[in-house]
Amino acid sequence: MTVNLAALDDPLRETADQLCAVIESALPEATGAMWHGHPVWGLGERPGAQPICLLKPYASYLTFGLWRGQDVPDPSGRLVPGARRMASVKLRAAADVDPELFTGWLRRAYELETR
Repeated sequence: MTVNLAALDDPLRETADQLCAVIESALPEATGAMWHGHPVWGLGERPGAQPICLLKPYASYLTFGLWRGQDVPDPSGRLVPGARRMASVKLRAAADVDPELFTGWLRRAYELETR
């Protein structure tokens, strides 16, 4: 999915571009769509039916969230628990995106949805 992030100012646009590339590389099986005003990636054709992750922009940071993030091992301690089983991390710069770490989170989140 190509997410229109042109309205974001740098460094958030650069951060979002890098994060989207990691998501799309880690989850080639996922479908991306706009859902409730922000991009989500999940399984199936209906956004939100089986969501895996989301990207939500704010004025000074981006939130990268995993719907079942509290069930994903996080030795880095960066994922912050949220509502239900969600967990997220705030990103302020492209350097905050660790491709290896995020790919691990995404693959584990995918496995949780497919077993």
